[in-house]
Amino acid sequence: MALQRQKTVGSDTRPAHFDDGGTRAVASEAREQVKEETTNTRRERTGMDNEPTPTLSDFPKLHCPFLRQTFKTDREQWAKCGAPLGLRSPEAYLVVNRINPGYEWVFDDPATFAVEKLNGTNVKLRTEKGRLVAVQNRLNVIDPLQIGKGKVFIMEGVFMSIAKGLVKEDGEQAGEVIGPKLQGNPYKLPLHEWYPFETAMDRLRYKSFHEHDRTFDNWSSWFKDGLFSRYYTKRASKTGATDKVMAEGVVFYNLERKAANQTWRAKLRRDMFDWFYSDKVAILDYDKAGRDEVEDQEKFE
Repeated sequence: MALQRQKTVGSDTRPAHFDDGGTRAVASEAREQVKEETTNTRRERTGMDNEPTPTLSDFPKLHCPFLRQTFKTDREQWAKCGAPLGLRSPEAYLVVNRINPGYEWVFDDPATFAVEKLNGTNVKLRTEKGRLVAVQNRLNVIDPLQIGKGKVFIMEGVFMSIAKGLVKEDGEQAGEVIGPKLQGNPYKLPLHEWYPFETAMDRLRYKSFHEHDRTFDNWSSWFKDGLFSRYYTKRASKTGATDKVMAEGVVFYNLERKAANQTWRAKLRRDMFDWFYSDKVAILDYDKAGRDEVEDQEKFE
């Protein structure tokens, strides 16, 4: 005689064929009760009910005008030196001398210009009639009145910029918070500051950009030895400092393309070039000519 499968509901154990409607109802109710209790416990633990919903869009991802490809690194050297260089795994995502399709305008459009890319964290604001009504770090909502926990330094940066007249009375603005708690504070700031991208386009533009050919080799040399931070240079001129700080990279803008509703921004960082790593971590089989395979560019930061 074949054995019958046993089914357990609560403390009631019966053969499967004996399961009646009442038993199924009890089982369903028990499952829903457990689910509700688990959900409530999770909400109490994480504060889900108190998490505000983002009202501002995330800042769009900017892509590189060159194609990027993945290259393996020396594993032993990576284990010793990879972390300070930002390498999370023994591979590097580097630019090669091939134009990313759709970004030809970075190289051949005279309306394109280059602006310093600040090294901090992206923050959006919305103001209405002179009141600050929304602050977001990407999609993380920042409560301006929260002082006991969280990213208080972001609001410090925002209020510092309000005092400098960088925040408009109405509208949305995107910018970068920089300062002591971010990226090792490359600009040597005593306090945080929120710097609007619109202001950067005006004040942090590399005016000599149009004087040089827009080639891979030219930009590699410029980024390696001459891409100094415009932000820090301006600040140093006021403090009397004479040292130089390298910029993280540049953002390319083209306002004519923006008006035509076309792609109008791109980015290029120093850490996208092989020389950024190669003196400490060897890049295996790197060739600036690149490979014929085209990797998904969306996966690269």
